Amino acid sequence: MDLRAVAMGLAFAFMWSSAFTSARIIVMDASPLFSLAVRFLISGLIGVGIALALGQTWRLTRSQWRATLIFGLCQNALYLGLNFVAMQWIEASLAAIIASTMPLLVALATWAIYGDKLKPLGIIGLMAGVAGVALIMGTRISAGVDLFGILLCVIGVLALAIATLALRGATSGGNFMMVVGLQMLVGSAILFVAAPLTEEIFVNPTLRLGLAFAYTTLVPGLMATFIWVLLLNRIGAIRAATFHFLNPVFGVAVASVLLGEKLGLLDIIGVAVVTLGILAVQLSRQATPQ
Repeated sequence: MDLRAVAMGLAFAFMWSSAFTSARIIVMDASPLFSLAVRFLISGLIGVGIALALGQTWRLTRSQWRATLIFGLCQNALYLGLNFVAMQWIEASLAAIIASTMPLLVALATWAIYGDKLKPLGIIGLMAGVAGVALIMGTRISAGVDLFGILLCVIGVLALAIATLALRGATSGGNFMMVVGLQMLVGSAILFVAAPLTEEIFVNPTLRLGLAFAYTTLVPGLMATFIWVLLLNRIGAIRAATFHFLNPVFGVAVASVLLGEKLGLLDIIGVAVVTLGILAVQLSRQATPQ
C-alpha cells in the first residue's frame, strides 16, 4: 500500500467518522430523513456538475450503473437514513462504533459468498471484534440505551456492507465523480419519498444546524465518498476497508470534543478491542488478491 493510499485512507476515516457528530447535531433541529434527502440532492448535483466540468459522462458501464443504484439505496438511503433516524435517541459515539464493524461483516461475507479463506489472525480478529461489540452493547443496554435506535444502526451497517461489496470492481470504467454524484441523487430520490411517509417534517433554523448541514454535505458527504471510491479503485475493497479500523477511535474522539459525550472504562476497553479486531482481520487479508 503506497503513501498516497495511506493518506487517502486516513483522510477518509476522519471525514467519515466525523459525520456521526454532525448528523447528531442536525437531527436536533431538523427531521432526519428530509434533511438527509436535501443534503444528498445538493451533494449529488454538485458532484455531477464537477464531473461534467471534468469531462466525465454518465454513460457508465453496466457494472457501474448496478453499483450506483445499489450504493445509493444501501449506503445513502438505508445506512445513513437509518443512522440519522437512530441518532434522535442514541449518541453519535455509539452509532460510530456500530458502523465501524462493517469490515468484519465484509470479511464474513467474502468468506461465505466468495469463498475467501480466513487466516488464523483473521479468525482471532473476528472473535475480538464480536467480543468488543458485545462488551460495549452490554454496558449500554444495562445503562438503558434505546434498543430501537441500536436496531436501526445494526440494519444500517448490514446495508453498508452490502454497498461496499457491490463496488468490488465497479469503478474500473472511470467517471469516479459522476458515480459519486449519481449514487447520491439515487439516495435523495428514495429519501424524498420516504420522508413524508415516515416522519413529521420540520426545520428549526439555527446557526448550529446551518454549520453542521454545510459540513456534512461537503466533507463527509461529497469529499469522503469521492475519496472512498478512488481508494476502492486503487487498492480494492478489502484493503480499503482496513481504514475503517480507525472509525471507532475517530468517531468517539470527535463526539467527545464537540458533543461532550463520555465513555466509561468498559466502553473504552470495548472500543480498543473492536479497533484491534478490525485491524487484525484486515491485516490477515492483505495478501488476498482483489
